[in-house]
Parts: sequence; structure tokens; C-alpha cells
Amino acid sequence: MFVDPRRGLLIILSSPSGAGKTTLTNKLVEWDSRITISVSMTTRPARGNEQDGKEYFFVDDDTFLRKVGDNVFLEHAEVFGYRYGTPARLVENAIEDGRDVVFDIDWKGANQIRNSRYASSVVSIFVLPPSIAELNRRLRERAFDSPSMVGHRMEKSKGEISHWLDYDYVLINHEVEQVLDKVKLIVQAERMKRTRQRGLRRFIGGLNSEFEARRQ
Repeated sequence: MFVDPRRGLLIILSSPSGAGKTTLTNKLVEWDSRITISVSMTTRPARGNEQDGKEYFFVDDDTFLRKVGDNVFLEHAEVFGYRYGTPARLVENAIEDGRDVVFDIDWKGANQIRNSRYASSVVSIFVLPPSIAELNRRLRERAFDSPSMVGHRMEKSKGEISHWLDYDYVLINHEVEQVLDKVKLIVQAERMKRTRQRGLRRFIGGLNSEFEARRQ
């Protein structure tokens, strides 16, 4: 007997800036080809070698707002003066194909996805820094933010951390490989949940039919 492939997961990784969610997102995709990164649309300019359609879909503000009006996004939010949104169609296709999608988003976007029609597919993980001093050090060492932007991110981090209770799992990022191992365990366990196995009820029905056949 055959159990249908499970529905895909929507894996949300959130953290204050600099706590490691983007690094973990990239490493998670490297670990398992069944996991893809949700490519967001944004109004912020590309950084360095970022490519349109790979790291982000880069659009102007008018285009973004038009797509909001057309209900293109599963979630969208404004972060540090720029707009970000997740196109719903790509996510829908992945879920139905049994592929997992990982989201590198803040608590506002996470709340929108949790309150969407795909809530049952959501696994949310919040990543904390080991200390505020370490968070500040990591932000300064990234080198693509100005000192004033680093200060702005630090000011917002307390408010972001205050939403930790909204998440299914909370991890402390002392060392990236250690916390990555924990994220992998969470994903593996969530994939095996009874509610995610689409053909399990039919499979159990087949087992019961075998019992009936043995009695005859």
C-alpha cells in the first residue's frame, strides 16, 4: 500500500537583524533539496551581487502597491523604509507538490502567514542572539550597513524579540552549526506529523480491509 506524499511545510525563520536567520535559511536549503527559499518582492535596491529573481524580485513602489491591490501577496510588510512581500502563487504550488518553503521574514510577515489559509502548514522558529552585545558585534561586522543603520536595527531589536511567544520554537544562536542541527530536527519531526500525511487515512482503511479479509 502507498501513502500519498505529504503536504509541504511553510518554515518561518524570524529573528532580530544580525541574529542569524538569513544564514540559517541558506544553510537549510543547502542541506535538503526539497526545501526552497521563498523569493520575496521588495522595493529596496539590490546589494552587491544580488540578482533579480534570485535573492529578490526588485520592483518600484508603485508596482508593489499595485500588486498589493491585486492580492498577489501571501504576506507583505514595510521594514526599515522598504516594502517586502511574498508572492502567493509560488508558495501554493510548492505546498501541493510536497515541497517545503523557508521564509526569512519578520514577525509581522509571520503573523500574516499564520493567519492565512495555509496556517496548518506553518512551522515557526524564532532565533535569539546569545547576548545584545554579541548582536551588536555581528551587525557591525556585516559591513553593509552604515553606523546609523546599525543603531536603528539595534533599537528595533527589543521590539522584535518581544514577539518570541508567538512562535512554535525558540532557539538561541550561540553557534550557527549547532542551531542549524536543531532546525533540521524540527523540520524532520514536523514532516512526520500525522496531520501532514495526506493518504494516511486511506492507508489505515487498507489495513483494516486486510483484517476483514483474514476473517473470511
